[in-house]
Amino acid sequence: MRVLLVEDEAKTANFLAKGLGESGFAVDVALNGLDGRYLIEQQPYDLVILDVMLPGLNGWQLLKLIRQQGATPVLFLTAKDAIEDRVRGLELGADDYLVKPFAFAELLARVRTLLRRGAVREVEHYQVADLEVDVLRRRVSRGGQRINLTNKEFALLHMLIGRPGEALSRTLIASQVWNLNFDSDTNMVEVAVRRLRAKVDDPFMPKLIHTVRGVGYRLEHLDE
Repeated sequence: MRVLLVEDEAKTANFLAKGLGESGFAVDVALNGLDGRYLIEQQPYDLVILDVMLPGLNGWQLLKLIRQQGATPVLFLTAKDAIEDRVRGLELGADDYLVKPFAFAELLARVRTLLRRGAVREVEHYQVADLEVDVLRRRVSRGGQRINLTNKEFALLHMLIGRPGEALSRTLIASQVWNLNFDSDTNMVEVAVRRLRAKVDDPFMPKLIHTVRGVGYRLEHLDE
């Protein structure tokens, strides 16, 4: 199992990397956000341990990048035990968090738990009704008909079909698909959903992408 550790405190990073290595993990270390982004873009990891406060790019920004690429488990390390920070991390897609200082034994236990979850949940192919998404080949079809999507359209569809039946807010969609803070004065998300519907929903039955008034959107096959 290969783990990426992004931690700007060199002593902490060395201690954690040594402990994880002795526990059987291959560990890559980045001491700032920019190096972390470079490593994330170079190869897949089984798990990422991510400090929130980083030079270059902070943990929030790196988490958005990771979630754009897939469902790699992410464990946040934070010196702040504020509820707002925990909620923000979980809403952006973090799987777990630890507040500094912590015992290495607890970190190791959480790493192993997240890896077990990740092994179960990693999905390469999705299907809802006759809509099929092959994540590895980046292919989409409906009723056997191939559908060509842009990169952002594919990312949006992947997000929706990866969480079927769940109402996803416009804020969450904007942050994970475009890596942007949502501005209520723009209709960026609505336009993107309309274009996606035109390709994967409008020409077909049943309709799968539903508007959740006051919230956002969900992808679901409703029995009619």
